[in-house]
Amino acid sequence: MGGIGRIVAVGMVFVVATIGWMILGGVTSHRSSEQNNNLRGEVENLWGSPQAQMAPALTFSWTSEREVTRTETTADGQQREIKETVTDTHEETPLLNASDIDVALHSDLRRKGLNWYSLYDVKLAGRFRYNHERAESGWLTVTFPLPDSSAGYDALVFSVNGESFARALDSQGNKLNARVAVSAGQSVEIVVGYGSRGIGQWTYVPTQGVSRLEDFTLKLHTDFASIDFPAGTMSPSARTQRPDGGWDLSWDFTSLVTGRGIGMVTPTHAQPGELATVLALSAPVSLFFFFLVIYVLATIRNIDLHPMNYFLIAGAFFAFHLLFAYSADHVSVETAFALASVVSVALVVSYLRLVVSATFALREAAAAQIVYLIGFSLAHFWEGFTGLTVTVLAILTLFLLMQLTGRIQWSQVLSRPAQVPAPR
Repeated sequence: MGGIGRIVAVGMVFVVATIGWMILGGVTSHRSSEQNNNLRGEVENLWGSPQAQMAPALTFSWTSEREVTRTETTADGQQREIKETVTDTHEETPLLNASDIDVALHSDLRRKGLNWYSLYDVKLAGRFRYNHERAESGWLTVTFPLPDSSAGYDALVFSVNGESFARALDSQGNKLNARVAVSAGQSVEIVVGYGSRGIGQWTYVPTQGVSRLEDFTLKLHTDFASIDFPAGTMSPSARTQRPDGGWDLSWDFTSLVTGRGIGMVTPTHAQPGELATVLALSAPVSLFFFFLVIYVLATIRNIDLHPMNYFLIAGAFFAFHLLFAYSADHVSVETAFALASVVSVALVVSYLRLVVSATFALREAAAAQIVYLIGFSLAHFWEGFTGLTVTVLAILTLFLLMQLTGRIQWSQVLSRPAQVPAPR
């Protein structure tokens, strides 16, 4: 087989392998999505949903009296004026004058099948103050909404001016209500607290829409080092990392007008299903560079590698992704990756040892596979650096091949049939 025909045949092997990887990537993505759809509801039923805790809402109501005159027609047709006293009911939604919240988040990652779930425990303690500055006396209704009606709340505290209203749940079971009398100049102290569980992210919503925060402090403590804030939330005023790796974050405002909340995205591991899918879909890139390097080395050393040899090598590469995809939902991602790497390299080295030589298999082929299969795959673990890593490896490969083949007369090489070298 001539040089051009051999390249075409190897290209067909590459196309067949690429189709296989596309199918594997699609199947793995479907398996991961199907498992997530089936299991996420079960996880949320057991653990809870993403929690968004809203600030206590205040409603002040009072009455006033006014005298009105109306005209009444008597039985004999005469009209007379009647004066009556009418009671009007008024209502407004005042703002809190001070907020002091302390939150502790504990990450508790759980895995089911091909998916990790970022679960957390949350402990919240809050103290709020309202100063009644109106001249009218009346009733203040304090509503404390719970973030998730289906979640559990341990050691629930809800008191107003020292009186507990922790049992004052509404009919829907997701709000606590208290109604107290207030008069001019009076301060109302509100204390809340509980322990609960959620998934994904926790947020605190201090206002409904754009409003003013007065004398506001929220302290958030994490036991994890990887912190991230949900989109549309405020960054902390100060942050300190503790020796144990956790963070102490604080949001402190004297008087702030905002419509944004405060929150934390809890960390998670690399998703085995997503990772297996990405590795399979990007595998043709690593196989292309491996085939290119092996082909050039075989040409320089006059080694006869038949397209069938390339086909079996591609099968060994495919075995890496197949084994990783179906073992990652039974063992850790790291273990599955190591197992797939050892198996794939062993297949290629043991095969090329018979086809060419032990030296070529252990030195050139194994090194190229470690760089282009394992190295390219490891680059997907470095979030944000995958593209750069692949680019650097590609440029280094191009430089190496240009140096090795700079003096080769390709027109002569591609026009002659491959020769079988003498045994080494």
